[in-house]
Amino acid sequence: MAAASSSDSDSGRAESEASSKWLDAHYDPMANIHTFSACLALADLHGDGEYKLVVGDLGPGGQHPRLKVLKGPTVLTETPLPALPAAAATFLMEQHEPRTPALALASGPCVYVYKNLRPYFKFSLPQLPPNPLELDLWNQAKEDRIDPLTLKEMLEGIREKAEVPLSVQSLRFLQLELSEMEAFVSQHKSKSIKRQTVITTMTTLKKNLADEDAVSCLVLGTENKELLVLDPEAFTILAKMSLPSVPVFLEVSGQFDVEFRLAAACRNGNIYILRRDSRRPKYCIELSAQPVGLVRVHKVLVVGSTQESLHGFTHKGKKLWTVQMPAAILTMNLLEQRSRGLQAVMAGLANGEVRIYHDKALLNVIRTPDAVTSLCFGRYGREDNTLIMTTRGAGLIIKILKRTAVFVEAGGEAGPPPAQAMKLSVPRKTRLYVDQTLREREAGTAMHRTFQTDLYLLRLRAARAYVQALESSLNPVSVTAREPLKLHAVVQGLGPTFKLTLHLQNTSAARPILGLLVCFLYNEVLYALPRAFFKVPLLVPGLSYPLETFVESLNDKGISDIIKVLVLREGQSAPLLSAHINMPVSEGLAAT
Repeated sequence: MAAASSSDSDSGRAESEASSKWLDAHYDPMANIHTFSACLALADLHGDGEYKLVVGDLGPGGQHPRLKVLKGPTVLTETPLPALPAAAATFLMEQHEPRTPALALASGPCVYVYKNLRPYFKFSLPQLPPNPLELDLWNQAKEDRIDPLTLKEMLEGIREKAEVPLSVQSLRFLQLELSEMEAFVSQHKSKSIKRQTVITTMTTLKKNLADEDAVSCLVLGTENKELLVLDPEAFTILAKMSLPSVPVFLEVSGQFDVEFRLAAACRNGNIYILRRDSRRPKYCIELSAQPVGLVRVHKVLVVGSTQESLHGFTHKGKKLWTVQMPAAILTMNLLEQRSRGLQAVMAGLANGEVRIYHDKALLNVIRTPDAVTSLCFGRYGREDNTLIMTTRGAGLIIKILKRTAVFVEAGGEAGPPPAQAMKLSVPRKTRLYVDQTLREREAGTAMHRTFQTDLYLLRLRAARAYVQALESSLNPVSVTAREPLKLHAVVQGLGPTFKLTLHLQNTSAARPILGLLVCFLYNEVLYALPRAFFKVPLLVPGLSYPLETFVESLNDKGISDIIKVLVLREGQSAPLLSAHINMPVSEGLAAT
């Protein structure tokens, strides 16, 4: 029995592997790699055709952050970093042979550039002007005019109210205990105050050619709400752009010397679109939640949000689609299968799934032993389509896409229904249709003029009928100029008995009206009313009073007539208000 169950499980596993589009190349749950997608990069660092994995390791648990280079499943080199890594990217700096890409690692306020895995250049962000109040306080401390406790209180006040943030030196001072402050002040009071921002995100932008092996510039996002474009050779700042918030994700397209678009997802929950000549954002996409990832798929910006959903936007900010995820999104990246011209977005979820979408269509679902925190797809070693994943427990998963694998949109996940793609059975064109089409082409101008003439005549007749109705008071709504009164009549019922409701309203601002009578004039051969007239109660300004009565139709030949309503004041014969009511034909009598 046990042997049978084990053989069944082995056969089921073999069937699942056979139906899968991926080959399991490597899985190490104890790889001790703590990183995220922005700190993963694949590149041929030595120019030998062997692509390696570059990892900016965060080094948790008291360990120092490190730069790791992996060849296959093994770590090739490890280099300590002075600060936590923010992003890693590979790019070509020059056109000279050999065409070996350089490695750029953003860490703190610096970008460390490596060539052949050796330090090549270090770019530091330009210093920012310090807060003048902070500078004045440290000058007073230097001259021993204030004690450390007063210095701490005044620096805390500046930190809460000032727009310019404090320097690192002041922030470290505020974290100290009282016993350590005096020694810190005596040690640092002679040093100049420096305020320097840090890098939050980084990507690459082609300089003047769109080729895969073209020279690229580095694009940096800083904590100072700025975007910097660096020259790939001299590492000078080519362009500087300002943002309303701190950028956390970047996506670029185009070439710097020609035309480019830059999308920056920021901490305020908005995505800003910038173009080549714009110093400030040209378009803004407002999200309903914080972004957790930004990927450009062809001309569509795919954004993952903390509301467990993916959104597709154009570069002008128009929303195209939304897909709801079964769990929270932890990481996102681009999957590009160049042999088939496929671009899709990968999303690592908290439930241990990696979902692959093309627009809003689900292509594939990969289930992992642990939640995936970083994704990277590309050429690794000598395999073109390799998926590299790191897990929440510091594990490493490597999968290779089968050469025969074809991604097909899953049923029920695609946007338009299949019936939309079915061709309609359009009838054949008849001779009459062809003749009518030729007539419309030849006499189109004359037909349009005739239509316009008839339309103007219809409008004129309607206007004349409306004026005639106003002059003869045939409308059921009447307003008098002598008294602030408004009368509206409604007839209800099918006959032979109708319900007639008069809505009488005092339209004055504050004056009530008293002593009014309502009188009906009608053909007694055709209609009968219980009361031909009755008194109206006191009319309070602004209120509409419904006055109800019943009208009985006496004619059995389907003849209708007009009932005239008069509103009079007691003791006067001239009516204050009148209205003509067109009574409907009694359907009950007509049927008999």
